[in-house]
Amino acid sequence: MKTNPVKYLTLLLTLAFAARLTAQTTQPKPPPPVSQQVAHMEDQLADWPQLKRYQADNAALPPPAPGQPRVVFYGDSITDGWGRQPNTGEFFPGKPYVNRGISGQTTPQMLVRFQQDVVHLHPAAVLILAGTNDIAGNTGPSTPQMTEDNFTSMAEIARQNGIKVILASITPAYSYPWKPGVDPVPTIKEINSWLKDYCAKEGFTYVNYYSAMADEKGAMKPGLAKDGVHPTAEGYAVMGPLAEAAIAKALQ
Repeated sequence: MKTNPVKYLTLLLTLAFAARLTAQTTQPKPPPPVSQQVAHMEDQLADWPQLKRYQADNAALPPPAPGQPRVVFYGDSITDGWGRQPNTGEFFPGKPYVNRGISGQTTPQMLVRFQQDVVHLHPAAVLILAGTNDIAGNTGPSTPQMTEDNFTSMAEIARQNGIKVILASITPAYSYPWKPGVDPVPTIKEINSWLKDYCAKEGFTYVNYYSAMADEKGAMKPGLAKDGVHPTAEGYAVMGPLAEAAIAKALQ
């Protein structure tokens, strides 16, 4: 069977044009100018714990209403995104709960802002969910002991100020999209085991998100996270009742 050379050439040119067009349309966005990147890094260095993030919100927050014990949800992006990002459900509508999560934060950053964003709000209880960014190394290398020390410091500050302490397990993650090569599963299990034992020893409340959300490999169950780490509305629907039960137990 003979091939028509004109048709063959036309086909090759069409395929080449389509490939070039696809490459152009899927090309990643260019990085911001160097001056912009430097300015961003300077801002981070000037306010490493991000104390500015909630300063205005804290100043505008009225005192807790009588008979309505305030609870601060304190953490990283998993707390920060609850009810604030698309497909994350609602953040306890009608409840006197305050969200003070900051995306990307590690426990050393959270320890620095604990007085401002928790103690000064005069809550009855604080629910702390943190640690996964320590394991990812967001602010540098971190051992489980370092993370546990920061949990201990936050819990002791809360106790000294008459605030009930609720410590949450680190939620499951099989890998981190922003930190390929890190295997978080064994470290998450190690710190969660410590958190559970520490709460039992100190009389704090432990909320076990991990067991309700993890599959047999230590990853998020299907549908509970959009990227294997950050919960969807379905994931938060699992977490919500567990948090409520822990708060009721802590405040009883």
